[in-house]
Parts: sequence; C-alpha cells; structure tokens
Amino acid sequence: MILTYRRKNIDTSDIHIIKKCIKDNPMKSRRWISQELCRIWDWRQDNGTLKDMVCRSLLTLLEKNGYIVQPPKKCSPPNPLQKRTPPIKITVDDTLIQVPLKQLAQIEIRKVRNTKDEQLYNSLIHQFHYLSYTHPIGESIKYMAFVNNRPVGCCGWTSPAWYIKCRDQFIGWSRENREKNLRFIAYNTRYLILPWIKVKFLASHLLSTIIRRISKDWEKAYNHPLHYLETFVDSQKFIGSTYKASNWIFLGQTKGLGKLSKTNRIDRSLKDVYGYPLSKNFREVLCR
Repeated sequence: MILTYRRKNIDTSDIHIIKKCIKDNPMKSRRWISQELCRIWDWRQDNGTLKDMVCRSLLTLLEKNGYIVQPPKKCSPPNPLQKRTPPIKITVDDTLIQVPLKQLAQIEIRKVRNTKDEQLYNSLIHQFHYLSYTHPIGESIKYMAFVNNRPVGCCGWTSPAWYIKCRDQFIGWSRENREKNLRFIAYNTRYLILPWIKVKFLASHLLSTIIRRISKDWEKAYNHPLHYLETFVDSQKFIGSTYKASNWIFLGQTKGLGKLSKTNRIDRSLKDVYGYPLSKNFREVLCR
C-alpha cells in the first residue's frame, strides 16, 4: 500500500489505473479524469454522488509525491472556499418580546437552507452568536423559527465530529462501525435565540420540536435518516440548561485539543459533550 487518503487505500494497482486513465484520455480535463476514476472505483458519497473533489485532492497529493503526472490545467476558476466574505448585515425588528410561552403566537419552524431566508439565517448567526458564522462542512440543515413572520431563533446542524472519546464509548462502536455509520449522526453546531426574545422555556421548546422532525428532514435531503444527535457546550460560558431541559444526556468533556493539535497542550476551552438518541435501538443501528 502506498498511502491511505480519506479512508481509501491506494496501492500500486491504483497508480496503474490512474496512469492508464490519464494516458488513454490525453485531451480530457483534470475534472473529467477525477470523475472517471470515481466511477471506476465506485467512490461515492453516502447520497450516491461522486467524490470528485476528494479525488482531485488525492491526485494532487500523488503528483506532489512523484507517483503520477496530471494533464495540464485547462483553467483555474476561483475557489470560493479560500476566501469567504462574511454574511451581509441584515437588520430585523428587535422589539422586545417578553411573554409566557403559552401566550406567544404560533411558532413556525422553517428549513431555510437553499431558500430566500438562508441569507437572513447567516446574518443573524454572524451578528448574535458568540461563535459567529462559519460555512458548514458536509451535510447540513438550517432551521429558523418565526412568530408572526418575525425571526426569533436559528438552529444549525452539520455532519458530526469524527472522533469523540466519551461519545464513542457511550455508543460502544468499533472504529470500523464508526467509519461506516457516522453519517447517521448530526451535530448541533449553532443554536441562537435572538437577544430581544425573552420567553422562558422557548429555547428548549424549539429544540424539542426540531428533534421530532430532523430525521425525516435529513432523510429527505440526504437519503438516509438520523439515529443520534450531539452537541458541545462551552463549559466556561454556559451550563447547558436548554439541552438538559430537552433530556439530552451529558457524556463528558472534550480534552481541549484542536483536531490538528500535534501536542498534548490544552489550547482551547473545554466543552461539555451532550448526546440525544433518536431511536431506542440506536446502538444496534450504529454498531452494525
């Protein structure tokens, strides 16, 4: 084996396939070569689409290490991921709402990704969430809650963390199971109740409502359901009241190390880890 890239093992036979594909198609673009290799290897995402961008990164790495020579670039389009501009500031009605939850008008929860409201979601998170806005990686869903068409909250979900010791011990899965079944988990990356919304129990009520629908929404978007949810709570800033009130399970703490850390030195705040099983047989499903 020459190397492992994104859990795909590359050996000398794969190098031969790559070289032959390039030699037999001298006028084709790097993108075409990448997609053709994905078809040959049946290298696909969980939703069935080709892992084109991952394959292109692999080819660049192999060329850098002297294993292959790619065809010349036909063009160099700008990469929007390299330099993202922050969301534009959108001003909304910030009149105080302070009533008991039962007296609040009917709440509407909308999926806003790829809709006209997504820009508003991004702007509000960027303005009012302590972590600001970052572009989600992998599968994701964005929700907004409205009362009389006024936004009151935002809730974002993405693909989960690759490895969390206390979570993995709680589930009890092997490394192989985790690699295959991590897609059945979603991570609550952002949750925001706007600062002028002073409605007791609203946060836990919205979270519980979203929990009841998120698996179906996820399956509609990505062709697979969810069986487990997770989130991190900064223990130096919050005590996790919303998650506790919604029956999430405290599992432990992170180690305070970044995912790219090469030392054992704590370089960030500790996070409390909470989990929420969506099905009674979640362990059976995730450990298959």
